[in-house]
This record gives sequence, C-alpha cells and structure tokens, in this order.
Amino acid sequence: MYEIDKQKFGAFIASLRREKGLTQKELARQLFISDKAVSKWETGVSIPDTALLIPIAELFGITVTELLMCQRMEQEMDAELMESVVKTAISYPAQKPVRVYQVKNKWGMLYVISLIVSCIEFLISLMGGYVTTGLVVITGLSMAFGGYYCFLAVMKLPPYYDENRISVYCDMGFEMSFPGLAFNNNNWQHILNAGRIWAILSMTVYPVVNALLVIFLQEMWFLELILVLPAALGGMFIPVYVVGKKYE
Repeated sequence: MYEIDKQKFGAFIASLRREKGLTQKELARQLFISDKAVSKWETGVSIPDTALLIPIAELFGITVTELLMCQRMEQEMDAELMESVVKTAISYPAQKPVRVYQVKNKWGMLYVISLIVSCIEFLISLMGGYVTTGLVVITGLSMAFGGYYCFLAVMKLPPYYDENRISVYCDMGFEMSFPGLAFNNNNWQHILNAGRIWAILSMTVYPVVNALLVIFLQEMWFLELILVLPAALGGMFIPVYVVGKKYE
C-alpha cells in the first residue's frame, strides 16, 4: 500500500511556507481554513483533503506531483518514480461528494414549484408596473442561492471541517463566510435547510409583498430602504448563523 509519509509531507509544507515568508495563520487564510489545520499538517498529525491539493500546489508554485512526492523535481521523472506517484495519488483518500440532487428529497420539487410561482408573480408585477430594483435583487438572489441549496450543495462536508474550526465554505463558485461560526457536519444540514426556507419564501412571498407596498407606498427609495436591505441581508444570513451556532 503506497501512502503519503505524513511527517515528510508536513516538513515539506513547512519548508514551502517559510520560503514564501508566510506564517501558519497567513497560509490558512489564503486557503480558507484554520491555522490549526496547517499546524496539524506540519506536525504530521494529518494531511490535507484532496480538494486542497491543487490550491496548495498553485500557491507554492509547484506541481501536484511534487506535492504528493514531498519534494521538488529538478529533472524529468523516470518510469519507476512516475509509477510511485500514480499509486500514491490512487491511494490518497478521496471520495466524490454526494450532492443534494443525487438523493431522494423534497427540496428539489419545492424549489421548482416556487420558481414557477415566482416567475408568474414577476410577470404579473411587470404588467402591473410593480417591478422595483429590490424585487429584481431579492428574486435573483433567492433563485441563485435556492438552486444551490436545493440541488447542488454537498450532503456532507469533508472530514477536515469536523477536525478544525473553519468559518469559510467554498464550492462551485459559491462561498459562505461567517466569522465566529464553524461549519461542520453537525450543523451543515440545518444551515442548508435555513437557506432553502429563505430562498423559497423569498421567491414566492416577496413579489406579493412588493406589489402591495408599491400600490400603497409611492416613495420608492423608502420602500427599498426599509424592505430590500433587511430582506436580502438579515433574511438570508441571520437564520443561517443562528441555526449554525445552535447545532455547532
């Protein structure tokens, strides 16, 4: 069984970090992880998740092969060494994440229904002259975030989220950052559900509320100020933070 030498890997990472003039905290910040995770790598306690191999290699200006072999390659590798690299990569613990759309659940159907209802409401608002910047912003955000939460989000976070306090989550161009909140597999499903509920309610309820306020309130800047910002920021982020902390 070919495996990465954790001690050798840790020493190599530490050497690369010092060459760059980075502290463990600075390296962790650039990789969106905790400095404790970097410390564990460098002391040989653990190794990075496969999702971090390419970002680490690019940050230090080396190839993934060099990272796996824990050394710089000055010359072209021979066949035996290449075989060793391939076997190391194959044996490196990795599992393709399971995403929401791959398992049976109600959220996908609820999202599709809400999307249809929201589009109908938007067309009615357009014909009635009720479309505002706030309506476009809120429905656009809820459709985009709702699509991720209900279809594309991973069902389970990588193990290093449980081993470290990580407050940033990045996936497929989607990013969440909550200082003081640690993402892990205890609170992840609750966070997703909070995001899904916000998205579905925003898509279906907000167009109606917006139309009523446009009818009864003519000062649009006031409408935008008291409704759009609270709905977009508080409505999206506060529930996620609350349930995240509760089940952390």
